[in-house]
Amino acid sequence: MTIGPMLEWCHDGVWNSATRWVVRDPGDRAERAPTGGSEIEMNIFKNTVLVSVVIASLALVLCTVIVSRPLDEFVSAKKSIAVTGSAKKQIRSDLAVWRGSFSRQEDELAVAYKAIKEDLAKVRAYLIQKGIDEKDIVFNPVSTEVMYIHDPETLRKLGKTQQISGYRMYQSVEVTSRDVDKITDLSREAPELIDQGVVFQSYPPQYVYTKLNDLKVDMLAEAAKDATARATKIAAASGARVGFLRSAKMGVFQITPLNSTEVSDYGINDVSSVEKEITAVVNAEFSLQ
Repeated sequence: MTIGPMLEWCHDGVWNSATRWVVRDPGDRAERAPTGGSEIEMNIFKNTVLVSVVIASLALVLCTVIVSRPLDEFVSAKKSIAVTGSAKKQIRSDLAVWRGSFSRQEDELAVAYKAIKEDLAKVRAYLIQKGIDEKDIVFNPVSTEVMYIHDPETLRKLGKTQQISGYRMYQSVEVTSRDVDKITDLSREAPELIDQGVVFQSYPPQYVYTKLNDLKVDMLAEAAKDATARATKIAAASGARVGFLRSAKMGVFQITPLNSTEVSDYGINDVSSVEKEITAVVNAEFSLQ
């Protein structure tokens, strides 16, 4: 019987892949019978194995590089710094709105209406005298309130018919002007109408900066520069370097009276002062290198 093929180390130091064992008879011992395998074939075999090992090694190295590089980039991308930049600027209101109101109360409706018309004429004349342009004066419609007789103890209306005690009429006036200082003076002096018999009430003016939308763009740019400067200083102190801008978010604007420390998460838009301070905020995140 034949057992083979198999590899065997020959006496000449060469592996012979073609050697086989031959058994002639069950009682005889087996002996080796060479089949003529050549040294060239073994060299080809060894070279093939060597090339396969080299290729496998190169593939392993290449895979390691391909896998490790994205991991390095991922770790590097996770290195970031978040900062808040701000910018402040003082502004002066360029528009003012002032409101006042006057009223009359009479027993009869017609008498109350006639009196309120006379008061309106006095108010108009007074405003024009103060240098207010008539086109800037707006009188709102008259409102009427019916007055009833009340029980002084219960404050409930008396009688089943709810007896009327008189009529009260209100009217308001509004002045809008770019002469901010003139409106400020008017709001303080308007109660002089009381000397003319007018029951007049003056309200605090509202001051507005009309170019705010144009200013916001420049303020956000300044806040972004401040955020970049802050991130650069912090990174340098830790031995890092600021890379690209990963994200930026605009914060709320704070428009407050000058030298005010008031802030709000929802933003502030002050209309009570002529001189204001506007604060813009930008939240930025930078990568670190």
